[in-house]
Amino acid sequence: MSPVGAVVRKELRTYFASPIAYVVAGVFLLLLGLLLFLPILAISNQSLQMLRLQGNLPDINLNQLVLRPAFANMAVVMLLLVPMLTMRLFAEEKKLKTMELLLTSPLTITDIVVGKFVAAFAVFAGMLALTALGTAALGAIADLRWAPVGTAYLGVLLLGGVFLSVGLLASGLTENQVIAVVLSFGFLLLIWLFDWVGQLVGESPFGKLLSYLSPLGHFDNLVKGLVDTKDLVYFAAAIIFSLFLTHRVIESQRWR
Repeated sequence: MSPVGAVVRKELRTYFASPIAYVVAGVFLLLLGLLLFLPILAISNQSLQMLRLQGNLPDINLNQLVLRPAFANMAVVMLLLVPMLTMRLFAEEKKLKTMELLLTSPLTITDIVVGKFVAAFAVFAGMLALTALGTAALGAIADLRWAPVGTAYLGVLLLGGVFLSVGLLASGLTENQVIAVVLSFGFLLLIWLFDWVGQLVGESPFGKLLSYLSPLGHFDNLVKGLVDTKDLVYFAAAIIFSLFLTHRVIESQRWR
């Protein structure tokens, strides 16, 4: 087994030996279920009213009225829950005094950082795969456009990767898991607000730069079904940059 694979295997065992993954996945699925069910219930009630008044059902675009808002709200849910998946990755190692053993093992820092990230990403991808069951059930009883659904899931997966990489960086900065969650949430909220500040600044180069640095615009394009190379490059660069910073943080702590 490769060094990265060994780290991934160890972290996955830790995830599922503790309640963290189950609690986060349960809350994530519950909230997403509500985000899908409530709009469908509202649309059903409106359709029944129109059927009684006009005698025919309205033409309803479920992609636009149900799935797009659900995916947009899912980003907010991820902002709150994803830091809980990464809070222990380095902070717990430091608290249990196993960080020194990890750093003096044959593993390189790159192996450790990438392995921990891949393990967290695999757990998140598994959670996201479970949400696809609800979307598939909806598609079985309604007419959905599957291309935008696929790009929306890609957007959620990439946004989750950015959140996880930032959370891993926050966990590397402290040995307290609560502080790691707060730091991660603070970092993510900061880059989240870049889009809002960029809109306030306007069409100036600085405003455009801030808007580009925020993941919201890139995520929104994918939710709408628009796949642009600049959006994919943004997500890849954000993940790699966060992992690079995590590498530098862990490397600086090796010599303390």
